[in-house]
Amino acid sequence: MLKTLMRVLTWWNGQTINTQFWTWRFGQKVGEDSQGNVFYQTKDGKRRWVIYNGEAEASRVDAAWHGWLHHTFAAPPTVAPFVRREWEKPHQENLTGTPAAYAPAGSLRREAPAPRRDYEAWQPE
Repeated sequence: MLKTLMRVLTWWNGQTINTQFWTWRFGQKVGEDSQGNVFYQTKDGKRRWVIYNGEAEASRVDAAWHGWLHHTFAAPPTVAPFVRREWEKPHQENLTGTPAAYAPAGSLRREAPAPRRDYEAWQPE
């Protein structure tokens, strides 16, 4: 009961009932990424969308699928695999606002000791 109510009232926890109906009626499954997100398009290929596996966070979409969703690439990564360069890092979702977010040296959030100072602070006599 609670799960059904959550699907009716929230859009950030997967798909809503309306999205599920639209996908069932007009969607054609194109593929799935490593995180379990499922990608669809209409039969004519004009509309493309993603059903997130869990929280709807756009940074969880890999670069290859992002390019396909925004019509940068005509063929999905399942048909024409995305060519990665050796210098490219693997995809990582946006960690801003989480404990795993980047904290530069000297940040109060960093657990390492405070940075060493290369000066002596002035002390009044």
